[in-house]
Amino acid sequence: MKMNPQHFDVVVIGGGAAGMMAAGRAGERGRQVLLLEKNKILGKKLGITGGGRCNITNAEHNVRLLLKNYGAGEKPLYSPFSQFGVEETFAFFEGRKLPLVVQERGRTFPKSEKAPDVVRVLENYCRENGVVIKTNTAVENIILRKEKPAEVITHHGTYLAEAVIVASGGVSHPETGSTGDGFLWLKACGHTIVKPTPGIVPLAVRDSWIKNLSGVTLEPMKITFFLNNKKQFSRSGKILFTHFGLSGPMILNCAATVGDLLHEGEVTAKIDAFPLEDEGAIESRIIRVFDENKNKTLKNIFKLIAPPGMAKEIFPLINRDFQDIKVHSVTVARRKKIIQTLKALPVTITDLMGYDRAVVADGGVDVKEIDMKTMRSRLHHNLFIVGDLLHIARPSGGYSLQLCWTTGYIAGSNV
Repeated sequence: MKMNPQHFDVVVIGGGAAGMMAAGRAGERGRQVLLLEKNKILGKKLGITGGGRCNITNAEHNVRLLLKNYGAGEKPLYSPFSQFGVEETFAFFEGRKLPLVVQERGRTFPKSEKAPDVVRVLENYCRENGVVIKTNTAVENIILRKEKPAEVITHHGTYLAEAVIVASGGVSHPETGSTGDGFLWLKACGHTIVKPTPGIVPLAVRDSWIKNLSGVTLEPMKITFFLNNKKQFSRSGKILFTHFGLSGPMILNCAATVGDLLHEGEVTAKIDAFPLEDEGAIESRIIRVFDENKNKTLKNIFKLIAPPGMAKEIFPLINRDFQDIKVHSVTVARRKKIIQTLKALPVTITDLMGYDRAVVADGGVDVKEIDMKTMRSRLHHNLFIVGDLLHIARPSGGYSLQLCWTTGYIAGSNV
């Protein structure tokens, strides 16, 4: 005997940040909600964000200033962010006994600095509001018809819904289940999908000296990028050296621009290891070190001149002929060479790392096809689209999760 499909007011596809927020909010409003998640647990990607610390938001409470970080999304996001923005995010989590702490550049974390605490709050929000949660349930297709309930087809069976909220994520961190399935369903429903690119990613480099410094993090540093030897732009901040190249928040936020340059020609960079000192100040410091170590070899005292942990790898960049030279034999010209190298360490950028290392990939549904006041599709009255499925660029630093909280809450409030 064939079983009739279960019927819900709302089916939410995806148990990540936006999906849990949307499901909990819809349930809070008395809707009968089913939350479907393909993984064994909810919030798998959320549990690894911010290195496991979870950068919940950025503490910029002025909506207009905050939205300047979203590129072309600034104008369409004004309405949803005015309804549920940073202030409401603080109130939501702290009101559920998860105190937040603001760190450098407005980055906001749970005080515990444990991402699973954020997942727990959201899962409790869903359960307290009667949301039916089904994990290990992969969605295969969505069928939308006018005047009829939507059908959500899974490998466990079909569910009927008066409305569907798609929150299945983009294509960053595919190991967490973000494999872009939602783009396929939404394209089949008639939506325009802007091809995603891994926009917030580390940079791959050719230089062995950088790869050999894997694990070293230094701040402040300044990096200047060049296209075919012509200066393009500079950024200052923290740089993390890795076995494949360069990472850290400042590098991640340069990636999209560097990616555009890579299409045009050779991209190189110069790292200023001492951006707060001019050449004169560095020379004075070097002379002082030399005076105190006149009879030692330059190689052995170079650690007193170079940034912490970097001496061994960057010494060969100065001149391999310096290997055994005594400090008292270093000429003025050679001293200048040391200074110039420290102010312009050479880098050759070969590529952006892929989706597997992306913090956020852009691309997704064109926001012109969505009523951003409600997150409802303009093509289907019973379809809502949220979170990383939206084609909205944003930097790292809490902006992506804030997009998820906002769009998820708005969809849950209007479904």
